[in-house]
Amino acid sequence: MPSHPRANTFAGVLCAAALAGCAVSPPGAPAAPRLPASWSAPLPHGGEASQLGQWWSQFDDPDLNELIDAAQREHGSLAQAAARIAEARANLRASGGALWPQIGAAASATRSKALAVVPASLLSTTTSLGLDARWEIDLFGLNRNQVAAASARADAAVTGWHSARVSLAAEVAATFVGYRACEALVRVYEEDSRSQSRTAELTRLKVGAGFETPANGALADASAADAASRRAAQQAECDVLVKSLVALTAIDEPGLRTRLASRSAQVAQPAAFVVAQVPAQWLAQRPDLAGLEYEVAAASADIGAAQAERYPRLSLSGTIAAVTLGFAGATTSGTNWSIGPALSLPLLDGGRRAANVDAARARYELARAAYTQRVKDAVREVEEALVRLDAATRRESDARRAAQGYREFFGAVRARWDIGVGSLLDLEDARRLALAADAGVINLQRERVASWIALYKAVGGGWDAHAPHTWQVSGIEARP
Repeated sequence: MPSHPRANTFAGVLCAAALAGCAVSPPGAPAAPRLPASWSAPLPHGGEASQLGQWWSQFDDPDLNELIDAAQREHGSLAQAAARIAEARANLRASGGALWPQIGAAASATRSKALAVVPASLLSTTTSLGLDARWEIDLFGLNRNQVAAASARADAAVTGWHSARVSLAAEVAATFVGYRACEALVRVYEEDSRSQSRTAELTRLKVGAGFETPANGALADASAADAASRRAAQQAECDVLVKSLVALTAIDEPGLRTRLASRSAQVAQPAAFVVAQVPAQWLAQRPDLAGLEYEVAAASADIGAAQAERYPRLSLSGTIAAVTLGFAGATTSGTNWSIGPALSLPLLDGGRRAANVDAARARYELARAAYTQRVKDAVREVEEALVRLDAATRRESDARRAAQGYREFFGAVRARWDIGVGSLLDLEDARRLALAADAGVINLQRERVASWIALYKAVGGGWDAHAPHTWQVSGIEARP
């Protein structure tokens, strides 16, 4: 029996729907990596468990909180991250639009001349105003997978903003603590330089009186010059750190120096917090890991989209238009319309679609490997921060005791030299020991606080995926 055209159309649609079961689903998110049950490094203790959010406000120096707030308002890394969020969300909206019917308006007007069978030409005018509609039925999940990929990348962009925020806060805090420690070292070197100058002056008097050799006078002058040079070099390092803070916070240098002068040479101290025993408890606190997990999900959806490209595509389209025809002095108007499905089936493409699937799978494996490795690196970062923090904490009391002993020894040797007993070489050796011990205490303080900052950052810096946050994109406020 002859087949009806409409029946053929429906049969084609049913066949295409049946083929949908042959599509291979994307692999999805990777399995959670195996993590150690507990930390092998010593855990900090003695503090109360506290909320990591706004961790920099828990330092005993309010200047640090102000500087980090200024940096987060002005720094370009956060502005770039915010712009990436806006772009990713626009891409998500664009991908989601493919799931809905597309409707457009069309208008046209033509004037034509045709030869007639009689010796005369006929002029005609045709005008048309109508709507075109098209809807692609997402049989094999091409559009759905593209939306899923765009959604995952939008979420990854949000975590990128949080990751940049945590990194920026840690960088400002580390630079600030380095500057305070630098100021403390400048004070130590200034005191040493004054002491060296006094020794050189007394030595010159003794050389003039014949109580010291000219060689000792030269040694004293050289030591004083070396102390002045060391102090100048340390001051230059402090000036470099100030300029780094200016670049991070966008605060003008005179204003920044005025603000920092209130607690000069005092190394900021953080409040202690307890690190949980199980890594899985902090794994969700790392925005960089969450971002990589979203990237894996996006790459997985890309595989589904690439696979769907290899299967038939079914769309439904239609038009409706009001048409007016002017011909030989007469005008006729009416409505034209058409509607019907269209099925396209890829046959030969030189292996392009299959290659696209292979490339998508390779990108997925790359994203999954990056995520797995970043988890391992995150465990290492926490372990290293814990080890350094524990070592610095245990060493600090010994370093302070050593510095106190060296200062007392130097004072005794100095008193003997002032009354003419003892040698200049013994005095210089005692001075070097005392100076190195004082500098060691300051550097150890900076190292301990820097280890706290590294630990804050390693456990996520207080990022909470469910907490509301606000950022600015070209002056327009946006929220995740």
